[in-house]
Amino acid sequence: MRILIVGSGGREHTLTWKIAQSPLADDIFCAPGNGGISRLAECVPIGVEDIEELGDFAEQHAIDLTVVGPERPLIMGICDHFRSRGLAIYGPSAAGARLEGSKAFTNELVERAGAPGKQFEVFDSPADARAYVRDRGAPIVVKADGEAAGKGVTVAETVEEALEAIDRCMVEKAYGSAGDRVVVEECLVGQECSIKVLTDGEAVVPMVPSQDYKRIYDGDEGPNTGGMGCYSPVPAVTAEIFDEVIQEIVEPTIRQMAAEGYPYTGTLYAGIILSEDGPRLLEYNCRFGDPETQVVLPRLESDLVELLVATVEGRLDEVEATWRDDCAVCVVCASAGYPGGYEKGKAITGLADAESDDSTVVFHAGTKRVGRHFLSDGGRVLGVTALGSTCAEARDRAYNAVGAIEFEGMYFRTDIAERAIGTE
Repeated sequence: MRILIVGSGGREHTLTWKIAQSPLADDIFCAPGNGGISRLAECVPIGVEDIEELGDFAEQHAIDLTVVGPERPLIMGICDHFRSRGLAIYGPSAAGARLEGSKAFTNELVERAGAPGKQFEVFDSPADARAYVRDRGAPIVVKADGEAAGKGVTVAETVEEALEAIDRCMVEKAYGSAGDRVVVEECLVGQECSIKVLTDGEAVVPMVPSQDYKRIYDGDEGPNTGGMGCYSPVPAVTAEIFDEVIQEIVEPTIRQMAAEGYPYTGTLYAGIILSEDGPRLLEYNCRFGDPETQVVLPRLESDLVELLVATVEGRLDEVEATWRDDCAVCVVCASAGYPGGYEKGKAITGLADAESDDSTVVFHAGTKRVGRHFLSDGGRVLGVTALGSTCAEARDRAYNAVGAIEFEGMYFRTDIAERAIGTE
């Protein structure tokens, strides 16, 4: 098979790495790709939002399957465009991707599906939103309704913080049109985790759970990022909790989507909070997570391409996914200044030493390849993933590998997976 992967981050490097292991994969392309991906696939200089050009490339190069990494092209309708041209593509339609593209849509659909969500109100007027917050008090959560690249969510500890968040979204337009409406939600307390599934609109194949770290600094301090690390499995997610999430939240959502005329296919990512009242849905994403993919796919024993093709062809009930018992830990190495402004072009050394252990893989998130050398080219630069028989062993291997890597201004959290190790 000739396979095209759309995207340029650590998630796409992980997808490329796993797809390259499949005997079904003959030629792999990635648009636009990154330095690390270029070692496994032919990188194509086409942006993820250039949907027409991506479709042309797929036709001209006889691509058998396209796999979409980031959410933006999915929300824009890349899957609809490809399917209209008779091209096989893995991912939801634009109608399905509304589960990530509109938080109001998701909350309302989950409510209709009878799944355990949260109390919420949707506002088009900043004055009305402010009045509601003053009436409800804090803590409270304010979210830009639209897709805001993982930003636009404020967990406000005070009413003043919530009011500022409303103004940031609706008045200052910090997130563009994504903040035209806001969703104000109750603040749920508990550990968070993500549980992803593959679905063809009917059958569901669950993936192993993971837990990521959004804040930039140790101890969950500082601003939110795209994710500074991750681990899998999650001790707090027992078999009973896992089954409850699938049966009471995910499957009812998929049934409701189909009943309303827009069957969901692809990866459905449920962000879950383990509240004292049981698991509750925080949000849905319509794609593989980043950096969650970096700990989930290394634990997959099955052929990923076989699973993706079965999903696209609507026969997911004919295949199974098997998983390694090993634990996986990913530590993200970021540029100085991230998630704010940062410099690019810093020389990266030590990559070969970091990967000298067969249990460790360095996934490139924001790198550029110049000859035999790699330079930083993003906020999150690398995701160092290691496997181990215990979480402690995986964590030690990951941090040992991080210790071998250097680039000017490199920053990483030092407390990834500590919570899991405390339960072993």
